[in-house]
Amino acid sequence: MSVNIAIDGPAGAGKSTVAKNTARALGCIYVDTGAMYRAMALYLLRQGIDPSDTPGIEEACESVDITIDHEEGVQKVLLNGEDVSSLIRTEEVGKMASVSSANGRVREKLTALQKKLAREKDVVMDGRDIGTVVLPDAQVKLYLTADAHVRAERRFKELVERGETPDIGELERDIIERDHRDMTREISPLKRADDAILIDSSALSIDETTERITEIIREKTGLWK
Repeated sequence: MSVNIAIDGPAGAGKSTVAKNTARALGCIYVDTGAMYRAMALYLLRQGIDPSDTPGIEEACESVDITIDHEEGVQKVLLNGEDVSSLIRTEEVGKMASVSSANGRVREKLTALQKKLAREKDVVMDGRDIGTVVLPDAQVKLYLTADAHVRAERRFKELVERGETPDIGELERDIIERDHRDMTREISPLKRADDAILIDSSALSIDETTERITEIIREKTGLWK
């Protein structure tokens, strides 16, 4: 039986980096579900499909192929066979993903892929609805959050390091809007599972957060000691 670790939380809380580091520390496969939704968003942008065009999005779900591959434990996201891992981290793709991920057909398609991966391997999976919808029976559930301003500062630093010139005020507004959209959407809203352990990373470094989460997983599963 595979071991499943679910990490949920809002945008910019550090889920992806922490989940990736935790998976590496435990020798598990890391599954970044947000990358799947971003790949779908990239496809919609390339096809010129408006985020409000529900029939167009649902039709696109039938013609798109999104798969996950791992190379030495590192996740690669393939869009119709093309590795788009480095193309999906833009603000434009992120905004499109936040809207298109609320589409029921999109979530149905990608949730099925996520469940399949978790059945086959020990995984650390992060997203918005992992502990509540995708892996409700996960052995360990965590909810990772941080103050909106702290999350905006982290995103600001990431973008500056990539040579971009973001506006931190706009980033914080986008984060607050995305939180509201994710928490109030009708299908699979962002919320903390009843049995999820809350971790606020506002005052923690990535290494400190990873260490705390790894300790919790070892304690709850009795594994990887």
